[in-house]
Amino acid sequence: MPTDADPSTAVKALHLVFLSTFWGMQIWVTFISSFVMGSNLSHHMFGFIQSCLFPYYFQIGSVCAFINLTIFATCHPSELLNEEETMQITVFFICVIVAVLNAQWFGQVTSEIMAEMHLIEQSCGLGEDVGCFSNQSLLQLRKLDSNYRELTSKLSVYQAFSSLCNLCCIACNGLSLCYMAAHLSAL
Repeated sequence: MPTDADPSTAVKALHLVFLSTFWGMQIWVTFISSFVMGSNLSHHMFGFIQSCLFPYYFQIGSVCAFINLTIFATCHPSELLNEEETMQITVFFICVIVAVLNAQWFGQVTSEIMAEMHLIEQSCGLGEDVGCFSNQSLLQLRKLDSNYRELTSKLSVYQAFSSLCNLCCIACNGLSLCYMAAHLSAL
């Protein structure tokens, strides 16, 4: 029989740990490290680091999102959900779906396309420029090489979808943090 008993402090702490871990990773990776690395590393080094770190970032985020959904759903039986809790469980569910989609599809395809592009760039002696702004040589390569142009177009699409998934997860976790803050009894 479902009950509305408060979860233990350990369960609440565990929920907070996974939510804050995912939130912290998102803020760091999206808004800090990407800009710092993009401004200070060569195009290829930045891409290499992203291709190594992003799979872990996406997988850890997916696991955190799933655990958050599981803990919340376990502590809030569906028979007893009010409107606000229904919205919160929906937010967690959306976060899980979008995080897994990014981890299993968009992130992987983006890394594969980027690796192909790096090979083409290296064969032309390009990609060692520092900074995240477009390099004229890469723009010229795009004009001259139809395969590179096609890969650039694909990369743009997959990066856009991956970024949208990431921003959706940030929004979901931001809403979840607001929900938790609204339900704190004291600081």
